[in-house]
Amino acid sequence: AAETSAAETSAAETQPETTPPGIEAEKVPATLTGDTGDNCQAGVRVGSLKGPTSMGLVELMDKAEKDEALCNYEFTMVTAADELLGKMVSGDLDIALLPANVASVLYNKTQGGISVIDINTLGVLDIVASDSSIQSIADLKGKTLYLTGKGTSPDYVIRYLLRENGLSDSDVTLEYKSEPTEVAAVLKEQPDAIGLLPQPFVTAACAQNDKLSIVLDLTKEWEAVQGEGGSRLVTGVTVVRNDFLKENPPVIDTFLTEHAASAAFANEKPEEASKLIAEAGIIEKAPVAQKALPYCNIVCLTGEEMKSALSGYLQVLFDQDAKSVGGKLPGDEFYYIQ
Repeated sequence: AAETSAAETSAAETQPETTPPGIEAEKVPATLTGDTGDNCQAGVRVGSLKGPTSMGLVELMDKAEKDEALCNYEFTMVTAADELLGKMVSGDLDIALLPANVASVLYNKTQGGISVIDINTLGVLDIVASDSSIQSIADLKGKTLYLTGKGTSPDYVIRYLLRENGLSDSDVTLEYKSEPTEVAAVLKEQPDAIGLLPQPFVTAACAQNDKLSIVLDLTKEWEAVQGEGGSRLVTGVTVVRNDFLKENPPVIDTFLTEHAASAAFANEKPEEASKLIAEAGIIEKAPVAQKALPYCNIVCLTGEEMKSALSGYLQVLFDQDAKSVGGKLPGDEFYYIQ
C-alpha cells in the first residue's frame, strides 16, 4: 500500500549503520575563508538522508529555497549513508546529517577530520504488537521478535536492553529481515507477531493494521536503564568537516541557530511541517508524515548535553562491537562545544 512505500524512503537511514567500506583519510579544502559574520553569503553545502533526520531540516530547506535563510545553503538529500560519507571525504559537502555510529566511523577513518555539532534525532525505534500484555522488555521472554539489520544499531540497542533487563540472547528469538517493509509484512500476515521498527514504518504499519500499536518505546526503555544523567538513545547527528569549521566558526554557529529553529518548527507546527516533508519527498503523504512526526524525536541538542548523550550511546555500541563505531571511541575533540 502507499503508506508502506512512503515509509520506505527512510529505510536507508536506519539500515546502513555498519562500518562503511572504503573511506580513506584525505585532506579536503575549505569552501569559505575568513569571518563571514552572521549573514554568510558564500555557499554552505549540507547533506542529509531521506528520513527522520531530514524532517527536522525541512523548514530551513524551505527558507533556503526562498532566499530567507541567514546563510546561502545548498542541500543534498540521498538515500544511503555511504553517499554522504564519500562526499564528506572528498570535500563535496561541508556538513552532513548521519547515523550516530556512522559519524564515529567517519571520524576514525579520517583521523579526526570531522566534529559533531549537534544531535538531530533521538531514538526512532519502537516495538509494535497486537498483544497489549507486553508492557516491559522482560515481557519479551520466550517470544520471537522480528527486526532488521543484524549488526546494525537496532540490533545493538535491543541486545543491550535485553541484557539490562536480565534477559540473555537465548530468552528471546531474534528473527532478522533485510528491510523494515519485510517486518511490516510479517506483522500484517501473523496477528501474534512482534516487530521492532523505526519511524515512520511504525506509523505506516499501525495505519495498515488497526490491531497493532506501540507496546514499547525503546527511547524510554533506554532512559529507564540509564537513569538520571545517563546517555540517550541517539539516531542521527550532524557533523562538519574540521577544515571548514576552522575557517568558518561563525557560519557553523549560524547554522546551529537555524537548525534549532527548524527542529522546533517540525515539533510545534506538525501540520505545516508535514506538508513540507511531503513536498521534499521524504514521506509521500503529508497525513502519514503528520502522524509520524510526534514519534520521530526530532531535536537539536548541542554542547555538553550533546556530548553526554552521544558519548554514552557510542560507549554502549563499542562495548558490544568495536567495529560499530569504527574501532575506537572518539576523544573529546570529536564534540564541538560552542
